[in-house]
Amino acid sequence: MATKGSIIKLAIGLGVAWAAYRFLFSGADPFGSNEPIAVPPERAYALRPENTWPPLPAVGGQGPEITAKHLLAVNYYVLLDGSGSMKDVDCSAGKRKIDAAREALTAFAASVPAGANLGLASFDNRGIGERVPLATGNRSAFAQAVQQVGAGGGTPLLRAMNLVYDKLQTQARKQLGYGEYHLVLVTDGIASEGQDPTRRVNEILAESPVVVHTIGFCIGTRHSLNQPGRTYYRAADDAEALRRGLGEVLAEAPGFDLTDFAH
Repeated sequence: MATKGSIIKLAIGLGVAWAAYRFLFSGADPFGSNEPIAVPPERAYALRPENTWPPLPAVGGQGPEITAKHLLAVNYYVLLDGSGSMKDVDCSAGKRKIDAAREALTAFAASVPAGANLGLASFDNRGIGERVPLATGNRSAFAQAVQQVGAGGGTPLLRAMNLVYDKLQTQARKQLGYGEYHLVLVTDGIASEGQDPTRRVNEILAESPVVVHTIGFCIGTRHSLNQPGRTYYRAADDAEALRRGLGEVLAEAPGFDLTDFAH
C-alpha cells in the first residue's frame, strides 16, 4: 500500500515534470501566469505545430528506439576538420593547428555535462567517418579519438555535414524529437570544390531544431557558414580563442560554469 509520503512525492514529481514540459515545449510560463515566455531562436522550430522532425525511417525500416529516461538529453556532435592545412603553424604560437584543436577539444569534452551525449566525426588522411558515436560516459574515448585525427587531404564539408546530420537524426528518433541538438564544426578553411555546405545547412536550419555552431580557426569571418542570425559563428585567430569559442558552445548548458573551461 502506498504511504502518504510516497503519494506526496509522486504528486510533486508529476508537477515538476509538467512544469518542465510547459517550459520546454509550450512557450508558456510553467508557474501559471499564462503569459508567453521568450523562446530562444534555436528552439523556435521545435515549437511549431507542424514540427515533423525527425522524419520516420523508410517503409520497412526500423521504428524509433524509445529511450524514455533520456528523452530530453542535450546532444553535441563535433565535426573536426583534419584537412592538410591543419598542419600549418601560422596562428598557433608555433603549434600545428591540428595540435591546438586537439588540446581545445580535449578540454571541451571534459567540460560537457555528464548527462549530455557527445559524438565526433572527422575528415582527414583516413577519409570521412564517425570516430565516436553519440553517448554519455565516452569522454576518454572522445579525447583519444581526437588525438588520432590526422591532417591531410581536402575539405569535403558537404559530405561531412551530411554524415553528421544523419547521425543527429538517428539520435532524434531515439528521443522522439525531444532534447537539444548541436552540430559543432571546427574548421580552418573553405570547402573543396563541389563541397560548399551552404545549401545543406540552410535545409537543416529550415527543417530541424539543430543548432549549427562553426568555429573558423585562423580564417577570420570568411566562411560560407558565417550566417548572422541563423548560425553561430566564432572567429578564432589563435589557440586561446579556439578554446574560448568551444567554451561558448557550452555556456548555456544547465549547471555549466564557463570558468570551468579556463586554463
